[in-house]
Amino acid sequence: MVAWMASLMRSFQHAFAGIAWALRTQRNLRLHALATVSVMVWGVVSNLADWEWVAIGLCIAMVWTAELFNTAIEVLCDRLTQEPDEHIRRVKDTAAGAVLVTAFVAAIVALIIFL
Repeated sequence: MVAWMASLMRSFQHAFAGIAWALRTQRNLRLHALATVSVMVWGVVSNLADWEWVAIGLCIAMVWTAELFNTAIEVLCDRLTQEPDEHIRRVKDTAAGAVLVTAFVAAIVALIIFL
């Protein structure tokens, strides 16, 4: 049981290290962090209902997840080659598109809730 807990804690350490690295190095993730804090403050001031917090929380989680996956994909692609490559470009563009779609939907949900 102790070994299992130690292994679990190490996996969390790796996950937090990845998030911290991404926050230090990725401008867009820092923008998402600023948006997250802004929305949370706005939510507290607006005294959101429980269901509204759930919707906002899910949107925040989805945007952060999309951005972290996009970052991971970009890092891996850059590791594979620095040469111009049409397939790599499409992979990166598609991953960035996933972030854009997720952020757009989150913004719509926020507008519905706050306005």
